[in-house]
Parts: sequence; C-alpha cells; structure tokens
Amino acid sequence: MKILHTADWHIGKRLDNYSRMEEQRHVLSEICEIAELENVDAVIVAGDLFDNFNPSSEATELLYSTLHRLSANGCRAVVAIAGNHDSPERIQVPDALARVCGIIFVGFPNTEVSKFCTQGKVEVLRSDKGFIELSLPNTNFPLRIIHTPYANEQRLKTFLGMEDSEDALRDHLQHHWQELADQYLDDKGFNLLATHLYVMKKGDPNPEEEPEEERPILHIGGAQAIYTENFPKQVHYVALGHLHRYHRVDKNPTVVYSSSPLAYSFSEANQSKYVILIEAEMGKLASYRAVELKSGKRLKRGKFNSIDDAITWLQEFPDDLVELTIISDNYLEAADKKRLNEAHYGIVQIIPQIKRINENETAAEIDLTLSVEKLFQEYFKSKNKGQEPSEGLMEVLREVLGTEEES
Repeated sequence: MKILHTADWHIGKRLDNYSRMEEQRHVLSEICEIAELENVDAVIVAGDLFDNFNPSSEATELLYSTLHRLSANGCRAVVAIAGNHDSPERIQVPDALARVCGIIFVGFPNTEVSKFCTQGKVEVLRSDKGFIELSLPNTNFPLRIIHTPYANEQRLKTFLGMEDSEDALRDHLQHHWQELADQYLDDKGFNLLATHLYVMKKGDPNPEEEPEEERPILHIGGAQAIYTENFPKQVHYVALGHLHRYHRVDKNPTVVYSSSPLAYSFSEANQSKYVILIEAEMGKLASYRAVELKSGKRLKRGKFNSIDDAITWLQEFPDDLVELTIISDNYLEAADKKRLNEAHYGIVQIIPQIKRINENETAAEIDLTLSVEKLFQEYFKSKNKGQEPSEGLMEVLREVLGTEEES
C-alpha cells in the first residue's frame, strides 16, 4: 500500500500584498502528478486546507478540483482534515458529494463518517467517532485511520466531553486515541493517525517556534504540546500538520510533519518543501521518504550596508521573492527604493535598519529659541538615537514651511 502525506496548503494565502494563487495552482498540480506517478492508494491532507475561515471562490474551486484529481474518480481514497485556519463547518459542507469520489472531509473531532463504496471500489468498512477503516481497490489489507482535526479546548469540551485540568488536552486525546486503538487497531492492517496539532517528543527542547504569522496552538487548555508518547503503540505512522517545515518528531512510532508545499513567510526562507511517500505493509511501516517539491518561488532574506551591494545580490535570484534589510545612517530616500524595485520585481519588503551611534546617549534639552528647521532636526535626533534627518526629509519640511508661508 502506498500513501501520500501532505499538509498546510493554506490555499488563498498571500505574502503581504503578493498573491501566491498561481504558485499554489502549480504546486498542487505537482502533488497530483506525484500521486499519479507513484500510483498511490490513499492521500492524507493533514489540515490547513485554506488560509482562513472564509476562503474566496477561487481558493475553494482550487481545493475541490485538486482533491477531485487526487481521488482518481473514486479509485483512490483522499482524507482531508481541518486545521486551525479552517472552518470545520465549511470543510464538511461538501461531504455528501465528495464521498462519491472517495474524498472524506473531517472537520470536527467527533466526526463519524458514513459508510460508502465508490464505483472505483474505495469502501468504508467500519466507522466510529474519530475513526475509519478503508478497503482500497489495489490492496489486500485495510487502511485504518484515527483522525483528529485541530481541536481546541472548546471543541473538545463540546464534542468529546473533555474536562478542565492542567494537562487536559494531552490526557484527553491520549485516552480517546487509546480507546479507538484498543477497539480497532491490530496487525491485520496498516494503522495511521492523522492530526493537526503541535507535537514534540517529551523531554526534547522545542524544535522551533510556530511559524511566523501562524496562529499559535501550543497553549490550549493549559497543555504545552502533545507528546509522541501520547500516541497509541498500535499506530504505525502519525501524519502531522501545522509546522511548515519537514520534521520527523519521533521514530517509535514514526511521527512526521510533511511541511507546507510553499514557503509562506520569510521565517521559511531557503527551506525545501516536501510531500511524504509511505510504503505500508500489513502490520508495519515498510518505509517512507520525503519527495521534494520543485514548484513555487523560494523566499530569500538579505541584509546589506549599501544599495549597490543589495542590487548585486538581487541579480543572483531573479525569480525569488525577497525581503531586504538596508543598514544605513538615515532613512531610505525614495530614489533608493526606486532603484531597488527596478532591479528586482519580486521584492516584497524593504526594511530600513538605522544605525545607532550611541545606545546610552540621552536626549539633549531642546532650545525653543531655535528656528523651526533647527528645532525639527533636534527633535528628530532625540527620537532616533541621535541620528540626523536625511536631506530628503529636510527638503520635504522646507516645502511644507514654504507652503505655509505662501498661505
């Protein structure tokens, strides 16, 4: 049995004002091509299908068309769970139509999928709250999936009866998963758990902070994180979503973040992106490998002391999206920004970093008998660590003063 694990598509996400929709079309098409080339039997999308609760019609159409292609007209199972960016209600809306194609949407922690069988022979054999067992057309053993979409404290209280305690989320999910595992998971099939949570190995340092601009989900109901020891021993592979870089959290069981398909913030600059191909056998994980995705623009960060150095560097990465930091004595002139933007059309941000001459220097007392121009210079220096205002800024001030005099 071959399974493809992917997550964090964030369809509709922008980088500041820069649209990523065309890149998303290409990379999702690449994921479909990998599934077709490898002839996978099932696809797991581990949350954050959309970037917000109210996706555009364009984003919705891209999701549905991609999942439909992945399903191979009902010959391949596709299981997509909600992440913390998704509206669980919206995720489950098309469920009845999706099941005809073998697409299973899971929005809530207590979702019980109705039994069905597609014309392509993808069949739900057993189902419970948070669990499905699938028969796939080209395999001789079933795929069992414990599915837990993003679950905050309120959802767990509402849908799974969680009670308040310091470790409520961890303890409750461990109990819920173990009950399902004891009832349904044995060595006669392949056992997978799919969830969208922050997971770490107990005792390890946090591997990283959650991604820039990612809605944090570490502190839920008093719990710091889900530990790998909370997963049932009967599970052969845990398919995670939420962190945007590829990361194997643990190996017993194998717990993996697949990564997002594109770099979505400059904290992900220079990261490679992947999907995971799982080779499953009855009762065990045979192997898995990360397949690097080639579509989409890479993100680059650069810091320079001169405009000329920045322009030289920009010419090395003509197709990338760029965040530039320019270190200077004064704020950037409009002419400098124009030079940079004309040198590279993928500049998303230009950050001026003003040198601090003397961190301990205290602001001097301002003499109110000085001219307006001189007063402005002294005021500017007092607010900017002793930095002189640029000549361009002084020219603007003189224009304003001249206009007032004319009035």
